[in-house]
Parts: sequence; C-alpha cells; structure tokens
Amino acid sequence: MLHSTRTDVPILPQRADNPQVGMLLNAFDINLAGLYPPEANHAVSVQELLAPEEAFFAAWQGDRIVGTGAVRRMSGSNATASQPYGEVKRMFVKIAQRGEGVGQRLLQALERELRGYLTGRALLETRRDQHEALHPYQRCAHVSRSHFGGYPDNGLSRFFEKRV
Repeated sequence: MLHSTRTDVPILPQRADNPQVGMLLNAFDINLAGLYPPEANHAVSVQELLAPEEAFFAAWQGDRIVGTGAVRRMSGSNATASQPYGEVKRMFVKIAQRGEGVGQRLLQALERELRGYLTGRALLETRRDQHEALHPYQRCAHVSRSHFGGYPDNGLSRFFEKRV
C-alpha cells in the first residue's frame, strides 16, 4: 500500500557504473536468482546500461541511492508491428523505501525520458510473483500485453505496455 509519496527523493540521471548502483543491482540480482531459474532472469549488465541507447536513473535519499531504473530504445519487431519502442529495465527500490512512491516516481521519470525518444510506447517484462514490483506499473496505467522482444512466454513473466 502506498503510504506517502516521497518528494525528498530526487530522481536523477546517473551512470550505471556508480559503485552504489553496482551494490544495489547486485542485491537485485541475488534476490532474483533466489526466486527464479537463470533462464527466467533477463537483467541487463552494467556494461549494457552504459550503451548510448540506454538512459539510467537513480532515486537519491540524501547521499544514498535507494532505487534505480533504466530505459532503452529498441527497434520494432513483429510483436510491436515493426514500431520502435522503449523498454523499461532494472527497476528496483530498496525494501526500506517501498510503499513511499519511489518506484512510481522512478517510472514517471523513465516515461518522460521515453517521450523525448518519440517512441510512442513503453514496454516491460517483470516477474509474475513479484507483487510489489507490479504496483508502480499498475498505478502508472501500464496494461497487460503479450510477450515481446524475444522474451519467452514461460508463465513466469508478466508483460506490460503504456502509450507515452
């Protein structure tokens, strides 16, 4: 349940190779590895997040990063009627900050970034059993869709889309 929206947690562009980012993404990867088989985890690496087609953001509380999110520009495929799109990746909020609106604010920043790309839509894949991860997407009007981008339709993933 969303208790309050933290306005004192700025969402800022950030390099993915920041050491604090690395620690947070490592915790995220460990969490996913404990929940799903390796073939069901589709995380992009820090090196991939540094590519020009990627934009990475961090939520800051004081001098600590408490959340992350990225978008990548993608060319179209059969699943998108050959239309380019932006893909949301690496959304993660520290447990202590969940329920404070940090994930929703991160997602809104990513959507603003995608509007600048003029792609028209944001797509994402997340795990079906991570209910806390689904809330920001649902609050920000992302709707369920079929699989895309080469992700398998294995029953472990949920796929969402939003016009931006």
